[in-house]
Amino acid sequence: MTTSAPSRSSLFGGIVRELRPKQWVKNVLVFAAPLAAGVFDNRDTDLRALAAFGCFCAAASATYLINDAMDIESDRLHPVKKNRPMAAGIVPVGLAYVLAAILLIVAIGGSFLLRRDFGFTILTYLALTTVYSLWLKHVPILDIVAVAAGFVLRAIGGATATGLPISEWFFIVTSFGALFMVTGKRAGERSDLGDDAATIRPTLAVYSPQFLNYLKAVFSAGTIITYCLWAFASAQESTNGSVLFQLSIVPFAIAILRYALLLEEGKGAEPENLVLSDRTLLLAGALWAIVYGWAVYAS
Repeated sequence: MTTSAPSRSSLFGGIVRELRPKQWVKNVLVFAAPLAAGVFDNRDTDLRALAAFGCFCAAASATYLINDAMDIESDRLHPVKKNRPMAAGIVPVGLAYVLAAILLIVAIGGSFLLRRDFGFTILTYLALTTVYSLWLKHVPILDIVAVAAGFVLRAIGGATATGLPISEWFFIVTSFGALFMVTGKRAGERSDLGDDAATIRPTLAVYSPQFLNYLKAVFSAGTIITYCLWAFASAQESTNGSVLFQLSIVPFAIAILRYALLLEEGKGAEPENLVLSDRTLLLAGALWAIVYGWAVYAS
């Protein structure tokens, strides 16, 4: 049986889908450090943060292309991933590697032009994603830690790109939050795959629902507790002792609890879609941003 070559329009659409622009929402974490430091009203900082966002988008899309090329056979067995353009035969593997190389040049070259420390951050991110694709994704626990570390590196990248010091509390809260989100992703994937989990991704079969629930409880609690400590510490360090830092705990906790409820419903397999589709979560996030932003820029 012969298959016809994909048309230019379908090939272009397939390439765009392989770049996964929806996933770029994760890269907004680069804005977290300058926003938290209260310097996002500086033009130079804003431009550097935007450039860092672009570098991370290029780096992330390159890794998506490489991962899909390497996982093409297992993706064809997956009920959802089999529809990815590469697994479906729309985007040739060779073309994917060429595009990935171009994006890597843009990401690495642009990051070092922006700031040397940010360049090393991008290199660390790329090294992590490479090791994850080759080994870590097959190792229970380490696969969760590796993906979470990718989120944390995005947040660190915002600091290194703009020359800001990295707050201990910022690092701790981001780490717990990332671990919570990734654990929820694994729980959602395991729920979606059911009995096929062991065949498609063996590490998922190692995680029992009880163990994943335990991890979600630990990481969600860690996120809320460390944020509370950070909020109170920020209030003490502010010039006017603003109570708004403490008040920001309320919408933050609501957002975490709402996300936990959605995970319990088995909706965590695609966190980027979940975050952008739930109105309650969006409202809590917007309210937190307003209160915390007011606290930072008014103090």
